[in-house]
Amino acid sequence: MQDIKTPTLSLASEVYYADGTLIGRYYKENRSPVEFKSISPNIINALVATEDVRFYKHNGVDFYSFFTSILSTAKGDKRGGSTITQQLAKNLFETRKKKSQGILKHVPVIKTIVYKCKEWLTAFKIEHVYTKQQILTLYLNTVPFGNNTFGIKTASLKIFNKAPDALDPAQAATLVGMLKATSTYNPINNPERSLERRNVVLGQMLKYNFINKADYDTNIKKPITLDLSYVDNEGQGDSYLRQAVERWLKKWCHDNDYDLYQDGLKIYTTIDPRLQKYAEEAVAEKMKMLQRRFDDLWGKKNPWRDLNGNEITDFVLKAEEHLPIYQLLQKKYNNNIALINAYFGKPKRMTVFTWNGEKDTTFSSVDSIKYYTRILNTGMMTIEPTTGKIKVWVGGIDHKYFNYDHVNQSHRQAGSTFKPFAYLTAIDNGYSPCDVFTDQPVSIKYKDEGKDQVWEPKNADFKFSYQQMSLRWAMGKSVNSITAQVTEKVGWDKVVEYAHKCGIESPLKSVPSVSLGSNDVSVFEMVRAYSTFLNKGVKIDPLLITKITDGQGNVLDEFNLKSEKVLSEETAWLMLYMFRGGMEEPGGTSQALWEYPGLWKKDNQIGGKTGTSTGYVDGWYMGITKDLVTGVWVGADDRSVHFTTSESGEGSHTALPIFGAFMQKVYADPKSGYTYGLFPKPWTKITKKYDCPSPHLKVDSADTDSLFRPLDTTKTDQPKTDQEPAPDNNQQNR
Repeated sequence: MQDIKTPTLSLASEVYYADGTLIGRYYKENRSPVEFKSISPNIINALVATEDVRFYKHNGVDFYSFFTSILSTAKGDKRGGSTITQQLAKNLFETRKKKSQGILKHVPVIKTIVYKCKEWLTAFKIEHVYTKQQILTLYLNTVPFGNNTFGIKTASLKIFNKAPDALDPAQAATLVGMLKATSTYNPINNPERSLERRNVVLGQMLKYNFINKADYDTNIKKPITLDLSYVDNEGQGDSYLRQAVERWLKKWCHDNDYDLYQDGLKIYTTIDPRLQKYAEEAVAEKMKMLQRRFDDLWGKKNPWRDLNGNEITDFVLKAEEHLPIYQLLQKKYNNNIALINAYFGKPKRMTVFTWNGEKDTTFSSVDSIKYYTRILNTGMMTIEPTTGKIKVWVGGIDHKYFNYDHVNQSHRQAGSTFKPFAYLTAIDNGYSPCDVFTDQPVSIKYKDEGKDQVWEPKNADFKFSYQQMSLRWAMGKSVNSITAQVTEKVGWDKVVEYAHKCGIESPLKSVPSVSLGSNDVSVFEMVRAYSTFLNKGVKIDPLLITKITDGQGNVLDEFNLKSEKVLSEETAWLMLYMFRGGMEEPGGTSQALWEYPGLWKKDNQIGGKTGTSTGYVDGWYMGITKDLVTGVWVGADDRSVHFTTSESGEGSHTALPIFGAFMQKVYADPKSGYTYGLFPKPWTKITKKYDCPSPHLKVDSADTDSLFRPLDTTKTDQPKTDQEPAPDNNQQNR
């Protein structure tokens, strides 16, 4: 009885950094539960009329409704017999969870009887302790509405941007209608079914005299008009990292019968708060400058372009059609395009993201689409390969306005960051870093889905030097022609095999261009795969969570590193040596890192690989130090929006500066735990020739990776107003 008098609605779970500092919380209810007087009578009436019309007459269990539901079910008309009080017992005291069912939970019929009896007993106790008003208040504060929305206050704000005391009968009926099946009758995702269900609820309200015929006729004609502009300023310490932990724990919670939002778990992650802070600072600094460069490049022109560089004239219209509200407007306005356009063109006050913080402004929906589509985003992850611990997770520029996680939810073309898998395949199958190929045109015939195809890749500068180059030099300079030749020699099926072997899990189309990054992959996968080289050829399953305890500190589960040997130590070490070529070989594409003097103390060594997809849509940098592997992606969320020139859009100018700024901050902090140093010495005897210095060549000042020009263009503003021609669409850039 004491538990009934002082119920615990939910216990917030907490997630922590590796050092024990709090990242955020997960909880069901808003911090200020709504009181009965703050709930519209329309909500109460809709709930009682639909869920429990005899609510004010029974004492917790309505046996008449219960036996009626059994008879109806036997006739094929399945309906619920649980009262509101019973549903509250189930929601509040978890009478149907496995741990509440004892040893009989594995016997199907007995299990049902057990939880029904527990619900009845609990319902009787609830009715003995609480008034009917209090029961309704408790119920409406705990009931789930789906999509991580709990309680009537949160639901009414999220869906209608209204407090629960301001809902009209139609809006109240919509929310109550969702309780039957929160996903099926969600007005955002299933507007038509939600409308049907709302009308059923209104019918129940009319039937039981909660509204009169005139009110019914008025409300039944109303469309469901959503207002999704509400932003929760209380929050839960929300972030990309917090959401990543939730996704990570989804299966664990299901398998172990825990509710992350009410069971008071404590989750300990591998994330280093110092490194996370430095990564977020580097992203904020460099992305702000990149955005300025992007805006200067396009000026007032619209940046959404097709493969030929022409503006996509119906871009905004297509974007409107993908909005959740579009279907509702079609129905409301009878598919009248003029009226729909007028709705989207109507200005209204809103708060928007800017690179200098939030800003209140007046935008129409069209203005908002155009504004946000131009904004560049990023994803960044750092891992410590020897332990498998993820140290940094930056899913984007601002989680409040851009929920999509660019570390492991987003998959984009890898560009030249995928080239190392071609060279890895060669090194592991008889080639050495010193083997020589010629930078010359190449033509590869192959079949794609049964059709004869010819692939003739060009280099990033559209030139061929006809220079003989070692594999290390070719990879360091990111020469497409030699990468294509290597791919032809070892076989593109083999390249795919080795990429998967190292940890790439995305499907890869096996075509010659696979080694130039024509497939979509995630930052998470790329960091995992590159970690194999620094980890002596051992592939790891990255760790984000180390331990979960209950509220009292009792350990519920611990997570250990899972690994698999996939490469020889010799091959892994030779690949590390190859990665250093980006800094050490003539024209190496990582040489913009020389612009960061804080990286080059005490003979420090860094390896890495730049990447740029066709049309400068995606910019990548994969950076390797003696301790860490970091991956950075930069681009717009819509692939039709991108830079137009190598000087502005290559990975060496977009993603690499973020890595450089990040590592400079890490090295500058003596408490970071990461120091300057050389790459590891060979872990085993090296049988292949690898020490083959390339000739010192004069660097072309027009080359995008020239050392005779400022390489980190995020450090200066370079306005451009005219769009330059996009590169050949068969081209994967550096």
